[in-house]
Amino acid sequence: MKFKSVAVFSLFALIFSCKKNDNTTNPPQNDTYLTTSSGSSWNYHVIDNSGAVPQSDYTLTASSADTTISGKSYHIFTNSAGGNQYMTISGHDYYQFDSLPTGVGNSVIDRLYLKDNLAVGGNWSQNVNVVVPGSIIPIPFTVSNSIAESGISRTVNGVVYNDVIHVSTQLSSAFIPPASLTTNIDTWYAKKYGMIENTSVIHLDFFGIVQDVNTATTLTGATLK
Repeated sequence: MKFKSVAVFSLFALIFSCKKNDNTTNPPQNDTYLTTSSGSSWNYHVIDNSGAVPQSDYTLTASSADTTISGKSYHIFTNSAGGNQYMTISGHDYYQFDSLPTGVGNSVIDRLYLKDNLAVGGNWSQNVNVVVPGSIIPIPFTVSNSIAESGISRTVNGVVYNDVIHVSTQLSSAFIPPASLTTNIDTWYAKKYGMIENTSVIHLDFFGIVQDVNTATTLTGATLK
């Protein structure tokens, strides 16, 4: 998946990769929201209402390789727009290792982006420190997730996907007043396909730092091996 790499919101940029170790317990792939079979591919279309390039496309392809980062195993997915993505499953928990781009800071997060066994209303959160341009110290942010819908059908680009989970995500910081940071992030995951749609609307206006993200990403086609 591809998000706009902008300061605070760069933790949603997908840049780094994955390998499986003996401590990772993966359910059968047909029952998961992640396919790692080599050669599987996903085509995404991005509409960016806040950037200079209004539309773009990219393809994710599952490689045949795994890697280990900080003792944890991830599978490697190549991105046609450049770089790799690193994702793995541990039980019912889905992780992606994200790293902030150069110039934003050295912050990294092993992002827990989905828990497929939670009922509607179930939630989880993570904390990450982000060096925002213009600040001299890292600012702590909380990434809060909740299951908005589960077991639904959703049509994306004319294709009906079943067993879909809708995750709602919010960003907050004790250092930033709620009125200065507004977020509306929604992601839909389909069984086997993973992410089929994402919308991210984020506005930051704090101490002269103004950043906006307004993107919609949709799956336009996939080949699963």
